[in-house]
Amino acid sequence: MPQPVRARGESRRTAAGFYLALERLGRWLPVPVRRFARRLVPTSSEAVVIPGWSERLDGRGDVVWPPRADSALPPEQRSVTDLPPVARCLLVTGTLDAGGMDEFVAFLAQGLRAHGIRTAALLAPLDEGAPDGEIARRLRHAGIEVRDGATNQPEAVSWVRAWRPDVIAVHGNATWPIDLAGEMSVPVVLVLHGLHDLFGAPEQEVLERYRRAALVICVSELVRQQYLSMFPVIDPTRVRTIPNGIAPVTMPSGGRTAARAALGLTDEFLFLSLSRHALQKNTYGLVSAFGEVAERDPRAVLVVCGREDDLAYTRQVIALRERLACPGRVHLRGGTTRTDVLLAAADAFVLDSFFEGWALASMESLSAGVPVILSEVGGAREQLEGGPSRGILVKNPLGDPLAVDWTSIGSARFVRQANREELVEAMIAVSAGAVRFADSEVIAADAAERFSEDRCLALHARVLREVAHDRGAMVRSAEAGR
Repeated sequence: MPQPVRARGESRRTAAGFYLALERLGRWLPVPVRRFARRLVPTSSEAVVIPGWSERLDGRGDVVWPPRADSALPPEQRSVTDLPPVARCLLVTGTLDAGGMDEFVAFLAQGLRAHGIRTAALLAPLDEGAPDGEIARRLRHAGIEVRDGATNQPEAVSWVRAWRPDVIAVHGNATWPIDLAGEMSVPVVLVLHGLHDLFGAPEQEVLERYRRAALVICVSELVRQQYLSMFPVIDPTRVRTIPNGIAPVTMPSGGRTAARAALGLTDEFLFLSLSRHALQKNTYGLVSAFGEVAERDPRAVLVVCGREDDLAYTRQVIALRERLACPGRVHLRGGTTRTDVLLAAADAFVLDSFFEGWALASMESLSAGVPVILSEVGGAREQLEGGPSRGILVKNPLGDPLAVDWTSIGSARFVRQANREELVEAMIAVSAGAVRFADSEVIAADAAERFSEDRCLALHARVLREVAHDRGAMVRSAEAGR
């Protein structure tokens, strides 16, 4: 039998407080004791999310998900051109598990084949761990070789030498593949998905990576500006911007009506945030601002759905939610494969990140015809400028996006942020219907034309092909590796 609402609320507050107390106490315990204690503490927000309605986001309980609509074949089943490959591109990344960068690397690994470029992926994380995940398995199923350079680096080095790439594209902060490229006289392209990997990095280290690269690709113009602003000695002509692309989102059968019925929604106004539970995404700031929105609009509901990357931070968010006057209208969920249902049911998408390179979740929303509210981060202006009215841009949580680093984020993570009033007013205006956006079909069509995956792939393919055949770039790479 379900618990009474008040009892459920009290139990949630007790659980959240208990786990927060364990977290604080653990900092003072000896390392062996902490390791043992971790076994007693949930490793996922699944243990502390609110029960009931929100559980339906994972397909549990009495929910009946609308079936997927007929759609194009998944990328791994698309036909590949019969033209012989003109280059072999090795894509290097830290993980292939979840997240925007992981998805984008997989997108390139599959899509570049249709442009005559043979691809393979190398996992080279900076930290020890298990970088091999669901996306890596998907790529292998598609016939793309994925090598794990974390558990056996010497074997991975031998494999790279045998595979003989013509160009290596490094996504993230891997170091030894760049050294190997220099030894092999293979040109390197650095792909910056955001400046977070460079926050606090020694300037000489960043410039050394730049010196070894034939070219730097930034996924948004703001990321490019941040990069050049942080390191003025870098030649702007060797830093290009290629906006990320995305495939059109296919809505579930039955559309909005079926999706909202599956989630138990009637006349609520659903704000959706598809984002990892992590400091970067500023979940705490969003939930805090939504508390004020909910007090002013009794129909407003917030769902934050994504992988949990930071359990300690997530617990702080959960404790904040329980302090709100309306905790039952904030739903924190883990990742789901049925984002199509959530987008079909949503009235608006909201992302209050401290930083992004180019948020794919907001692109998905626009492709689904859902208007967005975005903080000023990488890619936000490009996604909203020009074309039909489809969203609102608010200030960065720190005020100035160029001032973002780990120190400034750490200071602002649990306090009232610079964009609080602007974000609240934007959400209220959208939920009240005071802002007129284009029709859903118009928003989706504009996104499909402006940010097509084919255009993005063509731009990346052209750059990689240029670099692969640039003997000067190979010489520079070889000299930098000595």
